[in-house]
Order: sequence, then C-alpha cells, then structure tokens
Amino acid sequence: MKVLAITFCFFLFFISTNTKFSVCIDICRENEQQALESLKKEVYDPTNFLSSWIVGKDCCEWEGVVCHNLTRHVIELHIGGDGPNLLSNNLGWLPSLSNLENLEMEGVDLSNATNWLQVINMLPSLVELRLIDCSLHHIPPLLHHNFSSFETLDLSRNNFRSSIPKWVFDLPSLVSLDLSYSNFIGPFPEGPVNFTSLTSFRASGNSFNCLLPRWLFDLNNLETLELGSSGIEGAMPSEAANVTKHKYLDLSFNNLNSTIPNWSYRCKDLESLSLQGNNIEGVVSNAISNLSSITSIDLSGNMLSGKLPNVIGKLSKLGSLDLSGNLFEGELFELFNSRSNFLPAGLRNSSSLTRLYLRDNKLTGTLPESLSQLTILDEFDISNNTLEGVVTESHFTNWTQLRHFFASNNNLTLKVSQKWIPPFQAYRILIGSWNIGPLFPMWLQTQKNIISVDISNGGIQGEVPTWFWKLSSQFQFLDLSHNQFVGEVPTWFWNLSSQFRILDLSHNQFIGEVPIISTPYILLMLLGSNNFYGPLPQVPPDLNGLDLSNNSFSGGLSHLLCETNKNRSYELNILKLEGNDLSGEIPDCWMNWPELIVLNLGDNNLIGGIPRSMEVLSNLLSLDFRRNRLTGPLPSSLANCTKLLKIDLAENEFVGQLPPWLGMRLSKLIILSLSSNRFYGELPLEICYLKGLQILDLANNSFVGTIPRCISNLTAMIAKKKLGKLDLEYFLDVVGPSFREKAMVTTKGNNYQYDKTLALVTSMDMSNNNLCGDIPISFTSLVRLRFCNFSKNHLTGMIPNGIGDMKVLESIDLSKNQLSGQIPQSISSLSTLSFLNLSYNNLSGKIPVGTQLQSFTYSSFQGNELCGLPLLVNCSSGGQIPDVDIEKDESDEDELDWFYIAMSIGFGLSFWGVCSCLLFKRSWRHAYYQFLDSCWESLRVKIQIWEWI
Repeated sequence: MKVLAITFCFFLFFISTNTKFSVCIDICRENEQQALESLKKEVYDPTNFLSSWIVGKDCCEWEGVVCHNLTRHVIELHIGGDGPNLLSNNLGWLPSLSNLENLEMEGVDLSNATNWLQVINMLPSLVELRLIDCSLHHIPPLLHHNFSSFETLDLSRNNFRSSIPKWVFDLPSLVSLDLSYSNFIGPFPEGPVNFTSLTSFRASGNSFNCLLPRWLFDLNNLETLELGSSGIEGAMPSEAANVTKHKYLDLSFNNLNSTIPNWSYRCKDLESLSLQGNNIEGVVSNAISNLSSITSIDLSGNMLSGKLPNVIGKLSKLGSLDLSGNLFEGELFELFNSRSNFLPAGLRNSSSLTRLYLRDNKLTGTLPESLSQLTILDEFDISNNTLEGVVTESHFTNWTQLRHFFASNNNLTLKVSQKWIPPFQAYRILIGSWNIGPLFPMWLQTQKNIISVDISNGGIQGEVPTWFWKLSSQFQFLDLSHNQFVGEVPTWFWNLSSQFRILDLSHNQFIGEVPIISTPYILLMLLGSNNFYGPLPQVPPDLNGLDLSNNSFSGGLSHLLCETNKNRSYELNILKLEGNDLSGEIPDCWMNWPELIVLNLGDNNLIGGIPRSMEVLSNLLSLDFRRNRLTGPLPSSLANCTKLLKIDLAENEFVGQLPPWLGMRLSKLIILSLSSNRFYGELPLEICYLKGLQILDLANNSFVGTIPRCISNLTAMIAKKKLGKLDLEYFLDVVGPSFREKAMVTTKGNNYQYDKTLALVTSMDMSNNNLCGDIPISFTSLVRLRFCNFSKNHLTGMIPNGIGDMKVLESIDLSKNQLSGQIPQSISSLSTLSFLNLSYNNLSGKIPVGTQLQSFTYSSFQGNELCGLPLLVNCSSGGQIPDVDIEKDESDEDELDWFYIAMSIGFGLSFWGVCSCLLFKRSWRHAYYQFLDSCWESLRVKIQIWEWI
C-alpha cells in the first residue's frame, strides 16, 4: 500500500507540473519563455515576423514556436523572414524555386544577436531548429550537449560565406539537414561523418567546387539528396552500395563529366532523378527500366548520345521525361518501341506520361501517329531536331489534354482541313519552320485559351485575318516572322491593353506607319525587314528589345530617343535601326537609355559626330554605325564603354589618329572595324592589348609606319576555340529569341556577312594604306588566322618563312607591295588555302610546287619575276627564269621564215590568177563590171530612203 501511495502521489505531481490538466502551468516553461523574450530584443526584424512574440503571452502560441503537448517544453523553433507561409512541421519540407520567386525575402537578422546561442542552449528539449532566411553570416560553434538530440536543422537561404562547420556532420540524431542557398563555399569535410539517422540532405545553390563526396553514398537511410547548382565537379562515383532507399536525387547544373553510373539504375524506390545541366556523356543503359517507382527523369543539357532508350516505355509511373539538349539520334518512335510504330502496352491509354521533352537533339524520321496514344499528354517538345514528313489530324486524335505543343525548327508539313477543329484547347503552340501555308491556319480560331503562337517561316501568304488580330489581345508571345504577309497592321493593334511580352513580325511585307506604341508590358518588339515607313515611333519605358531594321523609316532619331518620359530611365537593352532612311545628327540624349547592350544605326544617312552622352552606356556590348556619313575623331566618351565586344564604324568619314585608350580601355573587343574612313598616323602599340580580338579591319585609310611587332599578343588568333560555342549571342532577361551578333568581312575579293559561325572567324585587313617595312616574323604565330589582307601598301622584305605554320589560313592577299625574294616553300603545305594573291611585287624564283598553289590562276602571281606553274614561264634547272632573248631555238626561227615565204607565194599566185582572167577574158570582164554597177545602184537607193526617213 505504501508503494502504491508513493507512486500515486508522484503521478499527481507529474500531472500538476507537466500537463495541461493544471490550469496554472498550461503555458510555456518560464525559463524558456524568458530566453525567447530576450532573443526578440536582440534581433533586427524588418518583416515584423516576431510581432506575435508578446511578453506575458504563452510562448507556445507564438509564431514559429512549437511546444510538446504534455511537457510544454519548446521542441521546435522556426524563425524565417517569410512569415507563417515559410513555416512547416514537415521535416522534409523545402520550398520549390517557383515558390521562392513569389516570396519576399527580407529576413530576420540574427547575425548581431549576442545571446541566440545561449537561448537555444536554454531549450533542452529542442529537436528541430529552422533559421531560414535570417541573414546569418556566421555560425558559432555549437558545442553544447543539447544539440546532440537535434533531428532537424534548417539553415537555408542565409549568407554564411564560409565552409560548413565540422560539428554539423557530428549530430548523430539528425534526420533532416537543409543548407540550401546559403552561400557556403569550399569543399565538404573529409573523413567519416556521424549521420546514422539522416534521411534528407539538401545543399543546393552553394559553391562547394569540389568532387562529389563518397561518404554521401554510404548513408544507409538517405532518401533525399539535393546538390543542384553547387559547383560539384568531376566524375560520379562508379560504385555506391547504400543507395537502395534513395527517392529523390538532384545533382543538376554542376560540372559532372562521367557516364551515368550503374548503381543509379538499382534505386528501385527512386521517384525523381535530376542530372540536367552537366557534361554527362555516354549512353542511357537499358537498366533504366529497373526504376519501377520513377515519376520524373531529367537528363537534359548533357552530352548523352546513341539511340533513344526505348525501354523507358516500361516505366508505367513515369510522368515527366526530359532528354532535351543532348546528342540522341535515330527515329522518334524508337523511344517507345524499336520494332514497330506502336506504343507498348504500358503506355497505351493508361499512360501516366504528361510531359515529354526531346528538343535540341539529332532525331530523324517522321512524327509517329502512335504518339496520340499518350492520352493525358500535357506538354510535348520536339523542337530543333531534323524530323520530316507530314503531320495530319490523326496525330492529334486523342490529345484532348494537350496544352503546350513545341515543335519548331523541323522539316514537317502540317496537312489539315481548313475546317479542322482540334480536340485540344492549347495555351502554347510553337510550330515555326513548318510548312503550313500558303493559306492562313484557320484552326487557330478555335483555340480560346491560347497565349503563345509561333507560325514563323511557314510559307504563309496574304493578309492576316482580322479575327486573328483581335484574338491576339490575349497573347503573350506572337511570332509571324519570315512569311509573306502583306497589308497594314491595324492601328488599334499597337495600343492593345493585353499581356503582350514578345511580338515578332519581322521579314514580311507589312506596310504602313507605326504609331506611338503604348501596349503595356511589351518587352520585345521585332518589326525588321518589312515596308514600314514614316517617323520612328515612341516606345513604352519597360521595352527590352526593339528591332525596326531594314524598313523605310525616315526623319531623325530625336522622336524616339529624346521625346520620352524624362522622369525615368528606359529599360531598353537592344536597339536595331539599321537599313532605314534616317537622317540628321545622332542626338545627345543617351542618358535616358543606360541599359543598352546592343546599338545598331548602320546603313542610314546620319551625319555629325558621336555625342558625348554616350559615355553613360557603360553596359554597351555592340556598337554599329557602319555606312553613314559620320565625321570627326573617335570621342573619348567611348572610353567609358569598357564592356564593348564589337565596334563597327566602317564606311564613314571619321578622321584623326587612333587613340591609345582604344586598346587600353576596351580590352574586351572581339570585333574592331574602322575601314573606309580617313584615319591616319601610325598604329598605336596599345592595339596589341586587344587579346580577344578576332576581326581587325583597318583597310582603306591613311595609316603609315610599320605593322606592330606585338601583334602576336592577339591571342584569340592563336588559341584554338572551344567546340560548341559557335555563336556570339545576346540574351535578354525575358524568354524569347536571342540576338546573334554579325560582322562584315572582306575576303577573297568579296564582302561576306558572318553570324552563325562568327565565333570561328578570324580576320586581319590592313589593305590600301601607306604601311611600310617588312611583315613581322611574329605575324606567323597567329596560327588561327583565317583571312589576311595586307595588299596595296608599301611593305618590303621577304614573306616570312613560318607562313606554313598558319594551318587554317584560307585567304591571303599581299598584292601591290614591294615584297622581294622567293615565295617560301612552306606555303605549299597550306591545305586550306582557297585564295592567294601575290601579284605586283618584286618576288622572284620558282613558285613552290603544291596542290593548292598550282590550282590558282596566273593572276595570283603576275607582275613578279616568277616561273613555274601556273605561269607559262618555264624555270631553268637552277630554278631561275631563262633568258628568252638568247636561248631561242634555231628550228623555231627556220619555221618562222618558211611561213612568211609560203604566205607571199600564195598571195601572188591568187592575185595575178584573178587579174589575168579579167584581163584576157572579155565576157568575164563585162559580167564583173555589171555586177559592180548593180551593187552600187542598190546601195544608193537605200541611202536615199534612210535620208528621207
């Protein structure tokens, strides 16, 4: 009885002190409440997140504080800058990127709180700590024994700027660790870690810049591993034993460069696999069919090759498959069945596949009709492949759920009835470069929810129907470019109160004026290569890109550039006005356009100089004023445009010497074209600072002096380009087409425009100047130079012997100089040479024998003292030109004398034979005279008629 009484009393005491049954103590522990109150006083809280932490009110009711139901100890502490929406009791919770974009991220600053560590130490039952987006810059060493019981630690979205402390990896009870987007730098700790209970490890969005830690794959209970965008590099481990419980694996957007390891195909519980944005190569193994639980696979943006893995058709739970941006080849239907054009049973009708992305590969063949068996397909992207054939109504029969159809840049033909009503209601239909025309696709009228349309380059002719212009009021994206549309764009269209983001009407035959554009939200407007005329329109402040090139706009630039809202700066990044009839001076109001990165005013009638206010264009990457009538020296205001990659001022009337700042301040230049101006003086040595220069055009000026010996510093003409980066493009912040840079290069006697392969072009043109001296030996170190023209100067000396080292040289013109000596033998080894002009120099000796040199015409070598093919002058055995006056063949002289003797005898016999017949034969003489009289009479009558007329 005594024991029972003691036990009963203890039970009553426990209840009275630790549970809700006692009204007096049904609140947060007093010492813990005081600790949290002191924490609130120490922190900076601009979002007012801690407003619910009211002194005297039960701390268990405070926002972000979770207490135990019985003991009333604080067991979870959630502090985050996004308020209640950021809090969760789910240990595996992590907001997705799409959610992050919609949240305010001001945060709670605990970095200056002196006692937050002491506060946490005073919460002995704390097992979950979340300090999300709290502006933390450091983590004090958590050495207190209380932290050994931590189950959840979330330090995501802070700004630590340091490596992960070692103690974090010594928390034996830790179940969930989230270090995402907190600016951790440096490698992971080496050696064993004490993560025996860890099921979720998230550390995306950091800068570890190290190999993938092997110990991550020795964690027996790990289910979630997220290391996207964290600078992980090198190979994925080839072996990993303890990965059987993996459900979510995200290693996207790193620098992994191995094949897909075989262990990844053994993760039967894996639901999501994301490896996109790496350099993973090789093929996808058929063992991928073992991933029976998989719902999402993303392998996009790698270097995977081979056939499409047709065994993927066996993955009955697969909802999203992204293989885009790789090197897959073969026919499309092989993805699901390599033997027939039908889907396997697992994907028919009941298929869970809703998203299929295959763009940017090397897929061939037709679009199989069997794809229509994917009855719940929502998004389909096959853009940028080489598919061909006809697409009919039957392809879309069962696609009732289709909302996004992307198939641009294939050689496909759409053949449907003008009365066809698609079974779907799509949001986006992008089928640019399909053969759609010549009639306008009337079925678009049935799409009531559509917001994006691309029917560019579709062979469509005629006027755009009125109903389509009205339908466009709901558009965000419209591309009608590269068709044969005619007529005017309705005036009201330019002022639509719509959600328009991108409008592309370029490369058509639209006519008319473009009024003031007041369409809200418009970000990109492309109207180039049409027949628009009149003054330039005014544009909205938020516009990012404007292309009005190759039209017939006239007048000055002030209407567009200066008559603006002077109370704000405009957001324009791209301005292309080349190829119009614009005139007058360039206005001095560029302070309104500080965000410009591309400015092209070429091929107009502009006069005057470059205005000073251009010094504010510090973001400018491309400047093109080619073919105007601009004058004056290069203004120093351009020296502030230090990001410039291209300057093209060719075919103007600029004067003066090249300033040294051109090479010192604009060191990033890739293209410098100053040809056909009035520049003079010596070339500054600072031009050799332009190490990235690939195109240098100084032709048709009055430069003097020598070619700088330091041109070997132009390392872009020496180093081999990395494959894959063939284009120089400018991307806006909006989703839409990029702007590809272009450049004019004079080579092989003609002008060529390069754009798609511009990054491979290297050219140096100094022709038609007054340069003197020899060609520097250092010139031959430019082994990546493709086009060279030094003609029409006063260069002397010999052609450098090392010219044979310039293995990619396609064109070289050294004509009309004073070069001497022999042609180097090494030039015959230039197998890529397709144009050569050495004419009108003082070269001598034998033309080297080589396949390329003998294929050129004699004009490539004329005006020298050369011999050998292709010239008709034979060389002596010593390689010298023979003396043709001394070494005449006697047999030739005899043949010449007998030719003249025989010709004289023949003429004499013929003449006296005819005359003797007329002299001694009277009837022949009379007939001859009558013939002459009749000819004269006929001629006299015709003359009289002509005079009368």
